[in-house]
Amino acid sequence: MIRERDMSIGVDVGGTNTDTVVLDRSGAVVASTKQPTTEDVIGGIRSGIADVLRRIGVRRDQISRVMLGTTHATNAIVARRGLAKVAMIRLGAPAATEWPPLTAWPEDLADSVLAGSAMLGGGHMVDGTPISSLDRDGVRRFLDSLEGRFDAIAVCGIFSPSFPEQELEVDALIRSHVGQDARVFLSQDIGPTGLIERENATILNAALYRVAHDVTHALLDVVREEGLDAATYFAQNDGTLMSLDYAEQFPVLTIGSGPANSIRGAAYLSGVEDAIVVDVGGTTSDLGVLVNGFPRESTLPREIGGVQTNFRMPDILSVGIGGGTVVDVASGRVGPQSVGYRIDRESLLFGGSTPTLTDAAALAGSTITGRTLPEISRATKAALGGALEVTAAKLEEAVERLSLGRMDLPLVVVGGGGFLVPDRVAGIGQVIRPDFGGVANAVGAAISLAGGRADQIAELDDREAAIESASQAAIAKAIQAGADPLQVSVVDVLETSISYSARPTVNISVKAAGPLSRLGAATPTPA
Repeated sequence: MIRERDMSIGVDVGGTNTDTVVLDRSGAVVASTKQPTTEDVIGGIRSGIADVLRRIGVRRDQISRVMLGTTHATNAIVARRGLAKVAMIRLGAPAATEWPPLTAWPEDLADSVLAGSAMLGGGHMVDGTPISSLDRDGVRRFLDSLEGRFDAIAVCGIFSPSFPEQELEVDALIRSHVGQDARVFLSQDIGPTGLIERENATILNAALYRVAHDVTHALLDVVREEGLDAATYFAQNDGTLMSLDYAEQFPVLTIGSGPANSIRGAAYLSGVEDAIVVDVGGTTSDLGVLVNGFPRESTLPREIGGVQTNFRMPDILSVGIGGGTVVDVASGRVGPQSVGYRIDRESLLFGGSTPTLTDAAALAGSTITGRTLPEISRATKAALGGALEVTAAKLEEAVERLSLGRMDLPLVVVGGGGFLVPDRVAGIGQVIRPDFGGVANAVGAAISLAGGRADQIAELDDREAAIESASQAAIAKAIQAGADPLQVSVVDVLETSISYSARPTVNISVKAAGPLSRLGAATPTPA
């Protein structure tokens, strides 16, 4: 008798809860759980995986894949914890010396990360013309001056995503000078063409390599502890997956994975491909837009821990509305403070003394874990009743900002605090509450494709060739991230005009995605 190993585990780590699901071969959710997120992150992951495996019993042998979306990298940046010391090399002098690396960073984060920086000759003009000759001796002198007081090296050249040769040469030079095992991170692999934001993202990526190593190996330990023979993957910012090796090399690409997972999961569970999605958690409500089944991406620089970056992130609008949001009885103010994961002991509904939006929903008649509110004062009742009106108004305003004038888009409600969203919201078509919406983020991790992205600058007359070149590069990155080479394809092409160039010029950004290459082998079982 042969049993197919065709089940997947999806895990998503949020600020309050760690959600875990098991999907069978047909994509149905067969087990789900919410566990408190732990300070070390991996504790909640361990508890979640153990719980769903207990629920499916002997079918655990059919698990072939484990997918994880985590806030671990974001937390490390925000807390300034576990970050590596980075030597930064910018290629572009004399054209790019007015704004040194890390100039606009928060001082404490810069002190935690920077081992030293150098602005050296190199880089390209928008048409590929070298700004100056590559300063090879300058690279060697800079590294020697640090006397080994660095953990990783970041390299960023002007327009290197389109003209990568200099960065690749510096990579080889560093390895020949320092050692083949040097941890070198190139900006051409991280983000599109904007210099400062791409440089910032590359430095953050280099600083996170130890954090990424720790969490990837911790996940492998959990899988081994449970005796699972399963491939493991991490969720990326754009709603696709990457292999653990890829995640160790590009940990910064996991930072926006939580909202992306929620949007992908909402699409899957609701069956709609174009919608506004609201994921209501314990502290915030994150709203995004679903376009053809994938998150709409932001075109604006994104700030991570006080640092401007330009890698692709979902277009997310966060509102200070969540199940743990505090309602101030005296002033009637709603938030932004939240009891977060302490809601099960601090809110009125759970015997605490802090009025929250969960208490407001219970007062209005929502059934929440079978509990009822204790006796409360008239003033508290009035404040909780008014809080729901404030909540509805804030959500309607957020929906209006994201809809861009479209009135027919549905609103898909997911997340553990979805009961806070009213059944009618001005400015949208209908409110959809899919089954298992409370764990949509974990579902999104479990069903995601492997993906990759590439950018190419070209004159308008050469755009077709540029699209082909960028498409091949994006497909190669998707395969490197874990996609099946026979099924990967281009899913999005974005063209943006470039100003101030001598001839009409465009930037081509291509996204490729495909099913994971390892679908799980058949496992023989006793007859």
